[in-house]
Amino acid sequence: MGQTAAVTIDKLHKRFGSLHALKGVDFSIEQGEFFGLLGPNGAGKSTLINCLAGLVRPDSGRLSVMGYDVVTEYRHTRRLLGVVPQELVYDPFFEVREALQFQAGYFGLGKENNDWIDELLVTLNLADRATTNMRALSGGMKRRVLIGQALVHKPPVVVLDEPTAGVDVELRQSLWRFIKRLHSEGHTIVLTTHYLEEAENLCERIAILDHGAAVALETKSELLARGICRSLHVVSSHKIETLPDQLREKARHINGNSMELRLRKDKDSIVSVLDAIRDAGIDIVDIQVVEDRLEDVFVQLTGEGGGRES
Repeated sequence: MGQTAAVTIDKLHKRFGSLHALKGVDFSIEQGEFFGLLGPNGAGKSTLINCLAGLVRPDSGRLSVMGYDVVTEYRHTRRLLGVVPQELVYDPFFEVREALQFQAGYFGLGKENNDWIDELLVTLNLADRATTNMRALSGGMKRRVLIGQALVHKPPVVVLDEPTAGVDVELRQSLWRFIKRLHSEGHTIVLTTHYLEEAENLCERIAILDHGAAVALETKSELLARGICRSLHVVSSHKIETLPDQLREKARHINGNSMELRLRKDKDSIVSVLDAIRDAGIDIVDIQVVEDRLEDVFVQLTGEGGGRES
């Protein structure tokens, strides 16, 4: 018998009035996975996370964390789960260290947890802000504190809901270094993000929700293999003025002496397209073929680009 899944979602339904937010969502996340939960606005991602965190009760179905039922065994599941919310929710009356100590108190942890709090402050580059009031922190620093609060009780499962939304590139990179470290130490990471390149770089397996249902649940490589197109980037020795109809309909953009053509894998032979380009009098000096990325597959499956869920 295999090990217990980190998270099990079993035929989950949730309605808000006439809105059917979750329509029988059904999948599991294994211990130690770096798992991506993606979807366009209104897909049901935040509802699913709120159900997992015990903030919203599903109408039917079952949710469990490390084998414990989220509804009936919530004391266990809340200890096993750390959630970094999308919104910057904080108590304006606490200093940074106090915020972490207060959060630890929810789990019955006292002074014996101070060494771990000190380590979190150092790791998250918050040590020099330990006595700073939360109100005085930048948005990026507040987000670091939220991550610290989610980890203060050392949960094995960590849910990151848009953790890098609205932060600068330097902070984003430092957060990912820390999250990669958590994963390497055995934590199960569940990530939602509208930066699809982050999911492509980090996640091992991905579920895509659309209108409350899971439209994909595959490894990253399996998902990328779903791409039906590829891009052909062409550089000419001179400015590209006109294209014949058969090429113009494939052109994504033309800029001076370069252009990008969108080709169907099942219909468009690269050799035939290159021959058509030469027949049009375009002198090719460089080409590059780029396979579909996760964002392309995401649009293919949902009809929408990445975006943050309200």
